[in-house]
Amino acid sequence: MIEVVILSVLQGIAEFLPISSSGHLVLGRSLLGLGDVGMRLDIFLHVGTLVSIFAFYWAIVARLVKDAFGASGAEAQRESRMYALKIVVSAIPAGIVGVLFKDDLEAMFSSTRAVGAALIFTGVVLIATRFLPRGSGNVSFFRAVCMGIAQAVAILPGVSRSGMTLAAARASGVEAGKSAEFSFLMSAPPIAGAALLETLKALRAAEPALQDAAAAGEVSWLLCAFGAVVAAAVGYFALALLLKSLKSDKFWMFGPYCLLAGVAVLIVKGL
Repeated sequence: MIEVVILSVLQGIAEFLPISSSGHLVLGRSLLGLGDVGMRLDIFLHVGTLVSIFAFYWAIVARLVKDAFGASGAEAQRESRMYALKIVVSAIPAGIVGVLFKDDLEAMFSSTRAVGAALIFTGVVLIATRFLPRGSGNVSFFRAVCMGIAQAVAILPGVSRSGMTLAAARASGVEAGKSAEFSFLMSAPPIAGAALLETLKALRAAEPALQDAAAAGEVSWLLCAFGAVVAAAVGYFALALLLKSLKSDKFWMFGPYCLLAGVAVLIVKGL
């Protein structure tokens, strides 16, 4: 129980702060001695932070849905549909990588050395954003694709999804507030898709051993749901903190932490 709470808090903090939630979950499991608890808990925790995204951006999401399918004017309807299409386009690279390299990616979730190296990479990218000019543009289709490619790279544990997508947005000239909004809304399709696949896989499992979470090496459905609630609550406040760092141009300051954390992991685990 306490281990799930710790991992849930880690997920809530690290999903939005650019320090890699997947990497911290791998390290957290290692430090807690949990070993391989399966992908179910990870997916549920990501769903929890997905809920916090919709809660934080509820007004924007509601407006987009209303404009796209409601009785709004033609211009507002077109803009909302184009924005939704950009979100769909941005999810394609991650979907392709996830399908083609599923087994390799899952194997990396048990490698703390790989996480350490990826954290160093994340740290370097974040520090580099300090030297990039602040953008003032909107999210175009080209910029959405750039952010989508960055999101695909961030499937690797230890590579921060928010860090990569926001760095790509800044490099391509997107305004900070707009980049944060799009970065987190674009995470919805991959997270929802992974959660749906995991749920369908579990429902299709007919063997008693797979029905029993402990026998299958998975955390129970009830604990996963509880962890999702904790991750959602913590994630909401972490998202507010990230937006504050973006507005004050201190986003890059998460880089040194990632760099030091990655070096520490490699030293402890042995180069």
